[in-house]
Amino acid sequence: MNAILIKLFATALTLSQVTTRPDAVRTQFDPFTDQAEVVRLLRDGCAHMRKAFDIEDINLDELITTAMEDPTSVAGPGAPKILHGLNLDELNTSYKQFCKGENPAISPFNAREVIEFYDNATKDLPTAEALRDKVLPGMTRILDGSGKPFAETFEPNGRRLVVPITTVPNLVQKAFIAAEDKRFESHHGIDERGVIRAFIGNLASPGRPAGGSTITQQVVKNLSVGDDVTYERKIREMIVASRLERILTKPQILGLYLNGIYLGRGAYGIEMAAQSYFGKSVGQLTLPEAALLAGMPKGPNFYSPDKYPERARERRAYVLARLKEEGTITEAEMAAAVNADLGLKPVEATRRDSGFYVVDYLNREARTFAGVDSLTAGSFTVRSTINAGLQRAVEGALQDGLANYERGTGRQTYSGPELNLADSIRRIQAATPAPEGAVQAAPGVTGARAEAAKDAPTEVAKPGGKASRSKVAAVPQVKPVWLRALESARPTLYDVHWPVAVVLEAGRGPVKVGLADGRTAILDPGIARGKLQLYDVVRVKLAEGRGAPRAQLRVRPTVQGAALVLENQTGRILAMAGGFSYPMSQLNRVTQAVRQPGSTLKPLTYLAALNAGLQPNTLVLDSAVTLPPISGSGESWSPKNYEGGGSGPTTLRRGLEFSKNLVTARLLQGGIAPKAPASLKRVCDIALEAQIYAECEPYYPFVLGAQPVRMLDLAGFYAAVANEGARPASYALESVERDGKALYTHAPREPVRIGSADRVAFYQLKTMLQGVTQHGTAAALSKISAYVAGKTGTSENENDAWFAGFTNEITVVVWVGYDNADGSRKTLGRGQTGGHVSVPIASSILQAAWANGIPKTPLRGPSSEARPFIADLPIDPHSGQRVAGGGFVEHFRTSGDGKMADTQFRLVPRETLYAMRPDAGDGDLTGGEDGASVAGDVEGTMTGERAAPDPLDPFGERQRPRSRRAQGDLDSYGQDAYRPWPGQTARSPFGDEDARRPRRRDPDYLFGEDPGY
Repeated sequence: MNAILIKLFATALTLSQVTTRPDAVRTQFDPFTDQAEVVRLLRDGCAHMRKAFDIEDINLDELITTAMEDPTSVAGPGAPKILHGLNLDELNTSYKQFCKGENPAISPFNAREVIEFYDNATKDLPTAEALRDKVLPGMTRILDGSGKPFAETFEPNGRRLVVPITTVPNLVQKAFIAAEDKRFESHHGIDERGVIRAFIGNLASPGRPAGGSTITQQVVKNLSVGDDVTYERKIREMIVASRLERILTKPQILGLYLNGIYLGRGAYGIEMAAQSYFGKSVGQLTLPEAALLAGMPKGPNFYSPDKYPERARERRAYVLARLKEEGTITEAEMAAAVNADLGLKPVEATRRDSGFYVVDYLNREARTFAGVDSLTAGSFTVRSTINAGLQRAVEGALQDGLANYERGTGRQTYSGPELNLADSIRRIQAATPAPEGAVQAAPGVTGARAEAAKDAPTEVAKPGGKASRSKVAAVPQVKPVWLRALESARPTLYDVHWPVAVVLEAGRGPVKVGLADGRTAILDPGIARGKLQLYDVVRVKLAEGRGAPRAQLRVRPTVQGAALVLENQTGRILAMAGGFSYPMSQLNRVTQAVRQPGSTLKPLTYLAALNAGLQPNTLVLDSAVTLPPISGSGESWSPKNYEGGGSGPTTLRRGLEFSKNLVTARLLQGGIAPKAPASLKRVCDIALEAQIYAECEPYYPFVLGAQPVRMLDLAGFYAAVANEGARPASYALESVERDGKALYTHAPREPVRIGSADRVAFYQLKTMLQGVTQHGTAAALSKISAYVAGKTGTSENENDAWFAGFTNEITVVVWVGYDNADGSRKTLGRGQTGGHVSVPIASSILQAAWANGIPKTPLRGPSSEARPFIADLPIDPHSGQRVAGGGFVEHFRTSGDGKMADTQFRLVPRETLYAMRPDAGDGDLTGGEDGASVAGDVEGTMTGERAAPDPLDPFGERQRPRSRRAQGDLDSYGQDAYRPWPGQTARSPFGDEDARRPRRRDPDYLFGEDPGY
């Protein structure tokens, strides 16, 4: 038996059952014993069909005869694929056998083969009950901190907002019924007349096959059996549709249909489509809007009003005419709607390019606190703490900062374009016939002009700029084909905020590119010179000016980074960027990664010292020190400054401002507790109470930031410093709702006070951190230091570059470094410190915060609780000695009754200072790389980043120029450069105080010599 005839008979067997005995449809027959039953069912079905056609006064015999008059129209190349190979003589004989009662001598029908095909098609048939209980995948709406839409999250094919059918206006319902299934209210799932008419139409008019599916069948196809264009799928679809009609009402089925269908622009369901196309809910749709959407299920792409507005208008007119035929609207209403403008919301407004790390984090938070398996598992409303404008700015600042780092260090590499549009452009050209009267490109003309000439107009512009359908005296506005291709392209790095550009003319010199707004620009290809091809899509940085804009190539960096903005009082996360680009790496380096914080952890030690009674003017020796083994075991510890030496006596304040390792280490030797191990324990106690760490190992290099930390936890500590010791609990999830019911609501919590240090110590530390931004290692922020305090940090071998700082309102933390996924630790390069790499990013973030509603206020003085215990007195910045007037105003701890403990010489007695004078007889105490006097060379060997000149000249002498190599906030833990944190190795990583650090070489330096940072 002919293969296609077997499939047709199996489909006819299905149709016969669902129309004549819908309550007893059999899904399995015995190929031998049930042959007579199958023949009877086919004859009953045919009789039923003839009656159905009699109702419409259609002569089925005449239709069959007409279709057979030109067999080549069916069997030839133009026939539908589903009918290829069909023998029309056999079809005609079979029709007469089952529909006219004839008994041909030779019948093409083989019941066994039909049954076997049918039985195979109905195996594992889905149940209608599954559709009755179907929960459509929905879209979760995420709102920002002001309650405005921020993001959407959904499963594939699930960008929908499910609405009850009762909220869909009757006019909208009737529009879809008129367009898709005019007998929806009367049939029982299968419209037999529609099926037969479609089949006959396919025979008589080969082309795209008509399906004749009802709304019920479309529900089954979309939500159950799939949309394969096969007879097997059609058989399964008809059976399940018939059964669905028995367990659901018509409104319920229509509700499933309207919420399930795809309507273009990535929108599933009528509510999402209404909002995507018109920016309104389905209940607010007008007649022309409802008709436009009702015409789209037939072909959302073919009738797309964005790509083919004229097709969309014609399809809308058809739906309106059907509504008029049904008596739903009047002639006047139809005429007005036909002539109405499309009124579309711009398509760009439906695309999101920001906040992907945030959405991922919110999903994790919802799973933890709201018990939601996934935000894509249903339609939720999620309220977040995010400042949408700031979030986008933080991502842009981080991306620019990482790119600038690689450009500045020569580490930039070009790995190819984001994509190439050549194939897309060819498809558009092939599908777009040249319009009548259009100017064709002259032979040899290439580039944008040629593409513009080839492309077809999409609208006709009036002088005022609005689109018009008028054909009179209008000039077609031709959209270049490259621009149309770019509009439909989906770049891989969809969250990178550099504009995309299309290469229109490539060569060795300047490159001409097309921009997303239709303009062209001249591109400086940089490292991609000679590598760009026609229609490559690349990222650029635009420079606007007179005439055409100029563009500079931007390439994805290999270095990574992260940034966080936290609200000090509440702990609300206002912005979070967990990496350069979410599509490149889903690892959120704010919450899921730990890195060595370097000097950003030093404030813990200074806080402990201040709480122990030291004053900011306490003198500390910046010179070699050896700390004893902890608990009598292990080895002693001899840390080093960056260049191996020290700068002699310096104040506690200056030790922090210029990030001196030796000063930090010496504070453990009597500055906090009498013994170093006890001092270390107190520092660890603060770290644990501040929740920076869950545990703190007794390990001296801890105070220099050797133990890895999570950015989110470090930010909480800096927010506590801003709050005089009150640490907020960070969070981003305000609430989760479903169907108007709250599943979770964040309970406001007051910041928890860190009891290991009092308010006075925290306030003194805050003023010292402000000194870091005024003239210390973060002096790049000196112009805004009245509003910002903070600390830079650079881990061993420049593997990590940090800045952590705060204003009165927010804390900002930035990290830059290479991922360690392969087990290696890659350096950022000599001199690439927190102040050099991370501070510029933080500066941009601070400016963005102030531009996005965060108040810009000078750092506050002490609280009312701390004020009685603080005295503001002028000192000589060089010696820390109090002066009668002028000088630098320092903030001293008092006992509350005006008495103040003088700790200036507690750690460095006066006689020691006298002995260290050059004229004391022992000569210079040297320690700098160049052998300069420790007492005289104040900054020549310090470990802080290069600082701006201090207007107060706090050391009372002219600052001597430093070596270019002494410009990093570069901590030395006195250990092997690549030694991991203890616990990962058995060897104790302690160094030798007399050893000089070797001259490092950057393995990636382009010129094969020391870069001399």
